[in-house]
Amino acid sequence: MDWFENWFSSPYYKILYQHRNQDDAQLFLQNLLAFLKPNAGARMVDIACGEGRFSNLLAQNNFDVIGIDLSQNSIRKAKENEQENLHFYVQDMRYPFYINYFDFAFNFFTSFGYFQYNRDNYMAARSFRACLKPNGILVIDYLNRNYILQHLVAQETKVIDGIEFNIHRRLEDNHFIKEIHLPEKHLHFKERVAAFSLDDFKQMFESAGLTLEHTFGDYQLNPFDEMNAPRLIMVFKKN
Repeated sequence: MDWFENWFSSPYYKILYQHRNQDDAQLFLQNLLAFLKPNAGARMVDIACGEGRFSNLLAQNNFDVIGIDLSQNSIRKAKENEQENLHFYVQDMRYPFYINYFDFAFNFFTSFGYFQYNRDNYMAARSFRACLKPNGILVIDYLNRNYILQHLVAQETKVIDGIEFNIHRRLEDNHFIKEIHLPEKHLHFKERVAAFSLDDFKQMFESAGLTLEHTFGDYQLNPFDEMNAPRLIMVFKKN
């Protein structure tokens, strides 16, 4: 089992990241939709949707939304909120889902760069393109590697809901590694995310047939600054 299958299916993943703010997510999405100006009823896919936070927000804006994720546990939870314009499926992002179907595809909160081999990232890029209609739009929200390197906390301990998380972070083989130890539970998890730069994304996604149209550096959609922006938000268009 790959690390992301093991970790994302664990109940401790949700506990550790429960601080992610629904209001912040909603503000980001409002800013993004104001910029993109999608037509009413546009078809959208939320790739690596988790339990469907962004999918639900998109559906509340009256778009036709599908959320996909590899985690059966996450999709099982997400399906509790299914409705006429919102559906969820278990799906590996590396493999085509719908073809030439969606007006917009979204990949939020650094839900990319997980794979051991770079060929799998290229497979995912081609899959993202395949699901879009001609001139469809892909938005990827990723970490900014230079910002993370400047602010990397090598070691910390968090106690959340009475559970102790010992966390160790490092850069290794151009990947950000996060080791997560739960000493009282005798459990160990790992996150491994590629430290991609903007140039890496351009090469990967342009080779798949997508053109970079815009970049932003935070959820207020301020300009991307390679050294100081907390996020790398990219808007690609299908050729």
